[in-house]
Amino acid sequence: MYDHSSVTIIIILFVLIVLANEIGYRVGRFHQNLTDSEHKTLTNAIQASILGLLALLLGFTFSMSMARYDNRNHALIDEVNAIGTSLLRVNLLPDKYQNESHELFRKYVDLRVAIGEIDVTNYEERSAYNNRIGDIQSRLWSIAILAADEDPSPAKTGAFIRSLNSLIDYQGKRNALLHMQVPEVVMLLLFTVFISTGGMLGYSSGLSGNRVFIPSFLVAFLIALIVFIIIDLDRPKRGLIQVDQGLMRELQEYAYDDKNLTGEGVARQ
Repeated sequence: MYDHSSVTIIIILFVLIVLANEIGYRVGRFHQNLTDSEHKTLTNAIQASILGLLALLLGFTFSMSMARYDNRNHALIDEVNAIGTSLLRVNLLPDKYQNESHELFRKYVDLRVAIGEIDVTNYEERSAYNNRIGDIQSRLWSIAILAADEDPSPAKTGAFIRSLNSLIDYQGKRNALLHMQVPEVVMLLLFTVFISTGGMLGYSSGLSGNRVFIPSFLVAFLIALIVFIIIDLDRPKRGLIQVDQGLMRELQEYAYDDKNLTGEGVARQ
């Protein structure tokens, strides 16, 4: 389901709900003269139960998708902080390693900004970027090892190594969160309840003999709209609702400002 367009999914769902409503109405009209008031009362009670189940599933699913969106936001903030801290702690390394490390961090931030704009389903391009990011991490780690051999001070090279380790961890966490969506079985259950609700509303209208087409159409539209928001929240890099990459771009500007990467510049801040 994740590989298909959310608009296509919503249109199909909307059509199925309307179709189920029409079928339910025709079945209800067929049984209208064969049922008594007690049967109609029971039908209304069942309809209310289904609507309650619908509300419960909607709240549960929306909460899941919103939680994943929030987690991606927090992961971005954590990674930006980790990169910024590592960038500042480059000044703790021996002088001969600082220029190369600064340049590697600039390239690293450039890659993180670029990959943040690539669709998650573009697997080959993202894989190529992740390989380049991994190469830079390896080079930075090699520099950290060399610096530690030359100056094993925990307050200097040790601090840089700890921040670099956090940087790698948070980058991995962000990648993992991009592939965590609401399970498809939950979405399919939700769609099944939606379609059943449409059919039940139509059946109840058929039994009563009063067609409420506009309210039923409106309910189907609102259901489709809510599902669209749920799917959109659950699709990083694809939908209308995306994690703002502004913090990473600000970090990119910061990394290219030489004044920020010197002891004098940091002291002034």
